Amino acid sequence: MSLPTLPPHVRLYLKPVWFVPSPIGLPDGSAARMANGLIWFQGYELTAYDGARRIARVTVPVSELNAAIATLPDPLAQRAQRLAANISALRPPLRLGDRTIRFDAPQVMAILNVTPDSFSDGGKHMDDPQAAADAGFAMAAAGAALIDVGGESTRPKAPKIWEGDEIARIAPVIERLVAAGVPVSVDTRKAAVMEAALGAGAKIINDVSALQHEPRSLDVVARAGCPIILMHAPSAGDDPHVNPDGYGDVVADVFDYLETRIAACEAAGIARDRIMVDPGLGFGKGLADNLALVNGLATFQGLGVALLFAGSRKRLIGALSNEAPATERLGGSIALAFRAAEQGAQMVRVHDVRESVQALHLWRGLADAGLSGI
Repeated sequence: MSLPTLPPHVRLYLKPVWFVPSPIGLPDGSAARMANGLIWFQGYELTAYDGARRIARVTVPVSELNAAIATLPDPLAQRAQRLAANISALRPPLRLGDRTIRFDAPQVMAILNVTPDSFSDGGKHMDDPQAAADAGFAMAAAGAALIDVGGESTRPKAPKIWEGDEIARIAPVIERLVAAGVPVSVDTRKAAVMEAALGAGAKIINDVSALQHEPRSLDVVARAGCPIILMHAPSAGDDPHVNPDGYGDVVADVFDYLETRIAACEAAGIARDRIMVDPGLGFGKGLADNLALVNGLATFQGLGVALLFAGSRKRLIGALSNEAPATERLGGSIALAFRAAEQGAQMVRVHDVRESVQALHLWRGLADAGLSGI
């Protein structure tokens, strides 16, 4: 098939579509595999933007992609080939010292907030490092591959805290978890906190500002050689939710941002296989934006790095559930985690570990059965 005539300067994106349970029985070359997981698909949705204006959206069968993109101008053909290769590229495991996290099936990251004011569980584990660590032990026992420890709330209009206070909150908790062999990431945007957390034994940095809140953060991660999770937020300032300009197409805009941040990390010496991305559900995004991100999640596979999805107890669940408070959003959180797995997310970040692990075990069982033709 041929594609619409497109000028070489447009923004081009590919999203896997037409998912199938198995390539078995299909004609050769008619299905492609997403990363190293259990998801197969038979088509690509190709979308092009000229500035903020969408000028094309067509669905191309996998078997016809090469012929279709051969009709594009060279820069666009090269980009389409690169996106398709990224979608199907293997996601290397995260090697965290003597622990390895593989991405052949979705993994669970557990949220452990040591804050007084986080939107869902603020104050639950404050002022008692052992109790907080015990909560982390329980999450690991329930099946979490990674415990994400945070000491500063990033809810809208949350006050920024001094880095020394943030370190005092998280370091004793991280030390206790690491001493027991539990893999830990740290949720922070401050360079000094990153250094202290790594010194306490954390292995991964999870930064809501994608290493832009403080100029030194990029160098800290590059020197440490640790994995980094780059999240999209519209502002790298004190309030990451500030978004006066809004979005053209939220999926394309977030993709562009994360693509730029990956390039900045690589230029700073951070290996691509140490980078994960998170589209930042709920950060400076309205209900329509969040729903579009969930529905377009497979597009981010085109970045070619592992994808983290964090939808647990988020505001969009309450907006669609008669304003259910954060503590009553379990059903929606599980539904989002399951949907993320269907779209290829390599990891989901959750409050409710046992229930989420069970849901992903079910997803894995269904995928295995579909792949084997049971």
